[in-house]
Amino acid sequence: MSAPEFDRYAEHYEAMHQRSIAFSGCEPEYFAEYKIAFAALVARNPSTIVDFGAGIGNSIPHFRRYFPQARLICVDNSAESLALAAQRFPGPERMVTVDETLPLEESSSGLTFAACVFHHIEPNAQGHWLRELLRVTSRDGVLVLFEHNPYNPLTRKAVAGCEFDRDAILIRARTMVKALSEAGWRDIRLRYHVFFPQTLAPLRLLEPALGWLPLGGQYSVTARRR
Repeated sequence: MSAPEFDRYAEHYEAMHQRSIAFSGCEPEYFAEYKIAFAALVARNPSTIVDFGAGIGNSIPHFRRYFPQARLICVDNSAESLALAAQRFPGPERMVTVDETLPLEESSSGLTFAACVFHHIEPNAQGHWLRELLRVTSRDGVLVLFEHNPYNPLTRKAVAGCEFDRDAILIRARTMVKALSEAGWRDIRLRYHVFFPQTLAPLRLLEPALGWLPLGGQYSVTARRR
């Protein structure tokens, strides 16, 4: 999706997201924190975090909680979204608008994070952005990338009902793993997440043991720089 389109959705993004996932019984904040909590398990006290596709900043309070010492750089192609993020969560975060490349120094990121961003990027451009994320990630850093699982019917329902996902091209997990390898990433690890709606919340204790099962609503891929 282009920057002008996301600019247009910025003000109503949260409400549209909530409507699309209402059937799950969860708030958008649950999914935002879930991803950051997972990143905290695999990242080793990064001094700098790059949130690629930060949007209106839903992850900012969770980054502050789980990585209180880190410097956070919020990156997006929508200047309007980033302006709203800064308004919603005033603080020291750096807001960076991107166009064709990431205006960041090589090896500057200890944790590079992308949550459900790549299904909005044209397939022929995904390799370019994976290489850009590789370039800015330090050799002891880690990439944590989340995407929707196209094999989960509830995920497909949520995407189909969300206005800002109308351009979404869902990416199979193995396709993403291959793309990361071709872009130069190493130590690539795939895990599935989000198996139970709010009505079955007690069963979420089982999720750590289900990461191998390709039925979760989302998946994560972690990787490191070669």
